Parts: sequence; structure tokens; C-alpha cells
Amino acid sequence: MIKFFREIRQKSLIENKFNKYLLYAIGEIVLVVVGILIALAINNNNEARKIKVEELSYLNGVKSDLQLNLTELKIYNTARGKSVNSAEIILDCFEEIKILRPDEFNFHNLNVQIWFPFNENNNIFQELINSGKFAIISNDSIKKMLLNMQLGYKKINFLEGHLRYDFDNYIYPIYFGTTDLKSDVANYTFQVTNGAEGIRTELSEAKIKSLLNNQLLKNGFVLSIFSNNLIIIEYDNMIILTEKLIDAIESELEKKK
Repeated sequence: MIKFFREIRQKSLIENKFNKYLLYAIGEIVLVVVGILIALAINNNNEARKIKVEELSYLNGVKSDLQLNLTELKIYNTARGKSVNSAEIILDCFEEIKILRPDEFNFHNLNVQIWFPFNENNNIFQELINSGKFAIISNDSIKKMLLNMQLGYKKINFLEGHLRYDFDNYIYPIYFGTTDLKSDVANYTFQVTNGAEGIRTELSEAKIKSLLNNQLLKNGFVLSIFSNNLIIIEYDNMIILTEKLIDAIESELEKKK
């Protein structure tokens, strides 16, 4: 009988030790899991902070490019408007509605012909695309506007290319084959710089009359007005979109401070 009770007591001790060990093992497992979860949470927070810092950097970079574009778009828009005005004055000369002095004609003539295509400042946007990090921009509205802006600039490039084609085929060959470009440019430079550069030269009235008798050249000025007005419309649209995008980025930057 005594042996029987001793065996029961020993069995109970073994079972108690096992239960304690089991609880200890479970506790260790729980601690390990909790530790892993905490480490993952810390790591995720660190990654989120890094992504946020990188996103803010890109947004600031895009904003800087947009501000440069906005300034240049307004300058180019004004220049296109002046080109249209000068072309209309030249057409009045073709129609004999207006008679200009040679230096006045030369000024408006070159005011139409001397221009530069708009080159977008989009280094940061291209970096986002080429690096595959465009998705880092978390605001879908900003991403959509950036993509729409690229479509707008493609349209501008197309219209500017078409204008250049018209110049190459209807204006430049006739003008370059008739007048003395060196003296015309020197005179034009003298006018636009108020005498600081260039030279006031005597321009040939006979050559100007020859130009005014050329129907192909006249049509070239008509086309320049048409194309420049289309470009001005696209510049206006791009100015509005750029200002809207800058405001959206500034709001996003403020929100993520």
C-alpha cells in the first residue's frame, strides 16, 4: 500500500514538472514571437520613414522643376503673343493696309522668325520614371496631373514642330534667298537692345518690296499666326495645370510634415 502511494506521488511530481516546463516553453515561444513582431514593426516604421523622406525629396524636386517651367511658360507665352502681333502687322503690309519703314518691317519680320521651342524642366520626373519609383508618390491626384502634363507637352512639341516645318518650307527659303541676313540681324539686335548691341544699318527697300510680292511668303505668315495661336492656347492650359499641380504638391508637403 505504501509503495502504491509513493508511485502516485512520484507520478504527480513528474506531471507537475512537465506542466511547468510546458508553460515555460510556451512562454518562451510567446516572447520570441512578440519580439519578432516588435522588430518587424520597428523595421516597417523605419522603412515607412525612409519612404516618406524620399517621397518628400522627390516632391520638392518636382515642385522646383514646375516653378521653373511656370516662369518660362509665361515668358514664352508673351513672346508668342508678340510674334502673332508682328505677323499681323506684316500681313497688313502685304495687303498694303500699312506701310512700314525698312527697319520697322525688319523688326516685325524677325520677331516672327526668331523663336525657340519650349524645353520642359522635368529631370526629377524622368528620374522617378526611369528608376521605377513613380509609385512612391502616394497622392494619386498628383500622379495623374504629372502624367497629363507630359501629354500636354507632347502636344506643344508637335505644334512647335509643325510651325518649324512651315517656316522651313514657306518663310526661311524665300527670306534667306532675298535679303542680307547679317545686316538684318545686326539691325534687329540694335533695336531690341536699345543700341547696346548690334548696329543700325541701312536696309534695302527694294528687297522688302520683293518679299511683299511673294505669295508663298505671305502664306507662311498666315500659317505662323494660326500655329502660334494654337501654341498659346496650349501654353495657357499648361500654365493653369502647372499652377494647380504646384498647389497640390505644397498641400501634400504641408500634410506630411
